[in-house]
Amino acid sequence: MKNIRNFCIIAHIDHGKSTLADRLLEYTGTVSEREMKDQVLDDMELEKERGITIKSHAIQMDYEYEGEKYVLNLIDTPGHVDFSYEVSRSIAACEGALLIIDSTQGIQAQTISNLYLAIEHDLEIIPIMNKMDLPNAMPEIVEDQIIDLIGCKREEIIRASGKTGEGVHDILHRIVEGVPAPKGDPNAPLQCLIFDSVFNQFRGVIAYFKILNGEISKGDLVKFMATNKEYYADEVGVLRLGMEPKKKLSTGDVGYIISGIKTAKEIKVGDTITHVSGSCDAAIEGFEEVKPMVFAGVYPIDAEDYEDLRAAMEKLQLNDASLTFEPESSAALGFGFRCGFLGLLHMEIIQERLDREFDMNVITTVPNVSYIVHTNDGEELEVYNPSGLPDVTLINEIQEPYIRAQIITKTDFIGPVMTLCLEKRGTLLKQDYLTTERAELTFELPLAEIVFDFYDKLKSISKGYASFDYHQTGFQKAKLVRLDILLNGEKVDALSSLIHFDNAYPFGRRMCEKLKELIPRQQFDIAIQAAVGAKIIARETVKAVRKDVTAKCYGGDISRKRKLLEKQKKGKKRMKQIGNVEVPQKAFLAVLKLD
Repeated sequence: MKNIRNFCIIAHIDHGKSTLADRLLEYTGTVSEREMKDQVLDDMELEKERGITIKSHAIQMDYEYEGEKYVLNLIDTPGHVDFSYEVSRSIAACEGALLIIDSTQGIQAQTISNLYLAIEHDLEIIPIMNKMDLPNAMPEIVEDQIIDLIGCKREEIIRASGKTGEGVHDILHRIVEGVPAPKGDPNAPLQCLIFDSVFNQFRGVIAYFKILNGEISKGDLVKFMATNKEYYADEVGVLRLGMEPKKKLSTGDVGYIISGIKTAKEIKVGDTITHVSGSCDAAIEGFEEVKPMVFAGVYPIDAEDYEDLRAAMEKLQLNDASLTFEPESSAALGFGFRCGFLGLLHMEIIQERLDREFDMNVITTVPNVSYIVHTNDGEELEVYNPSGLPDVTLINEIQEPYIRAQIITKTDFIGPVMTLCLEKRGTLLKQDYLTTERAELTFELPLAEIVFDFYDKLKSISKGYASFDYHQTGFQKAKLVRLDILLNGEKVDALSSLIHFDNAYPFGRRMCEKLKELIPRQQFDIAIQAAVGAKIIARETVKAVRKDVTAKCYGGDISRKRKLLEKQKKGKKRMKQIGNVEVPQKAFLAVLKLD
């Protein structure tokens, strides 16, 4: 046990975690030259395309140091704020963390929040300055920032480059010397913490775990404590590039278990595995339940695919425990699910994965957040969906969730960043200068304002330099109204949104204009209206496609033409009563990108 080291890699997005992980695997001989490729741990094609890590990946390496053999378990983690739940789970399975900072960019918002997560779990932090081979690296400035942040000595900071391999041996030495060996008692009853799981269509659910106490052998009868289900361990083993079966795993090891579990619901991330006979007294303190930030309806395009969509969601939830969903139905779209996501990127990735991995075509409705509604009778309701809002006359007040956002930006962009946050109904709490070049702004903002396109706008006004991190602070009273879209007097519930009173008119106006472009012309006029309660605040009309019925009248009395036009008018009126308007899928997506 004393020769096991469990560590993870944490950093802001795009600071070179996965590239450095490649070098560690190469230098320890875990991956042969033939198998070596860029970002070897990112196995989803989506990760490769976008150059981001979405899933945490565990892999075991062997390393010889001063004549002794060590086993190093590495977990590579995502850097984007939307996947911070993945990071928190990886940290729970480790004793040390490599904190990687880009020497050309310095410390960013997500670096700080991931670092705090690691410090809370008492992890040994090893600071590493990456990308030292780049000509625009500024090692002295970034070193000063690191010393300010974690209070280490200058000589403790390792200068490295994931591309050239500089400093990789120093990192490996420091991991062996600095990261403590796992604590635990191999003779105590078995306690394993599940930190991840995947679904394999041939072998069922595969759970990844770390053993805190005791040992597990192939063929043992084990119990999952959250669900109280019992299974035989058909196969246990460690995670190399593939899975490597072993006869036995003991305290401190990170590995996997296959026990023929067919249904996705029976494994929960954060659950404890123990033996049926001589089980441990208590489950391990798991992770906190994750709170979704953004809610959106996900509906199958074909109503018959509803059950397939449910199965796909359950399998995705195994792989990504931060996805939450519950069934709901909508008048316009039929049956579907109300899903909770950690952010807009998370939502986009889930939609993309449903399409690629499960071949599911889905429509996603306008994302929104959850609100608390106080009625006149003193009741308190939680509302996720504008259509679930009670009548205006019954509402006493509506409260919306607020967040505290930290934005780190270059001093040149402070003006535009402040303007953006103030437009989004934010209040500036404080402004700190980290260096002469960089400032940290702390804002209080309504969560509803940042779900749409805040992150994209922030990146574009700061030329990609500003980094953004947030946490929820609670609910505050807000002046919100429900904006409905009517087509020929019929409400389209999937396009309803809860919006601040001041923004309702411009938003309704833009929405009507956008829908006018997207809705195809029919044989009759289509009225597109935006309404708040019973008051219509904007209107556009899609004109009818008309046939020239008077073409056959040449000359003659005007009354002959009038008669034909009147006849046509009656026909149009009848058609309008029975005709219905299909909202194309593009319209739902266009609403998301209105600005």
